[in-house]
Amino acid sequence: MRCLKKNESQPQENNYVPLQKVFPMKKMLLLATVVVSCAISSFTYFSKPAEANEIKWMTWKQMQEAQKKQPRKIVVDVYTGWCGWCKRMDATTFVHPEIVKYVNENYYAVKFDAETQETIHFNGKDYKYVNQGARGYNELAAEILSGQMSYPTSVYFDEQFNEIFPVPGYLDPPTFETVLNFVATNSYKTEKWDVYQSKFKGKVQ
Repeated sequence: MRCLKKNESQPQENNYVPLQKVFPMKKMLLLATVVVSCAISSFTYFSKPAEANEIKWMTWKQMQEAQKKQPRKIVVDVYTGWCGWCKRMDATTFVHPEIVKYVNENYYAVKFDAETQETIHFNGKDYKYVNQGARGYNELAAEILSGQMSYPTSVYFDEQFNEIFPVPGYLDPPTFETVLNFVATNSYKTEKWDVYQSKFKGKVQ
């Protein structure tokens, strides 16, 4: 069957061959079943969420809404569009299957461009863009980085939006996994980082 082109008329009745004469009814039903099954299979495959193997990144607004329903720790990836090490972390650490799984199960993850000109409302306060010559910054980035504008930086918050600590620089998957566990298990409250790191056995190789 094909679509008619513009101004193309329908075929005359005497030129039309009933489908039943070509395919007996039982064969037609079988064909219809196969077509429907294939369509369902195709829909199921292509409708799978693209985020299945990705970290579920949120905006600040989305994270705060989610936090009201189910409190979690928060990890914020502070980056810029021109930062090469940020891109490398996106291409390596943030796509590692064990990292993706652990972050999605234990954290709300926020992707934050430190130079965004969008006003961000966080924890009852508005943070605006500061124009500083050729390259400005968002006030929220300056606050959570304590003025040390280094990229990438991973910043951790507890369930009440209290900042725990920032971790500047590129982190490979094993190191990032260790920090994630250090925070998520609340070990940062009772142990020193060096001690925890020396004994931690993760899943990332």
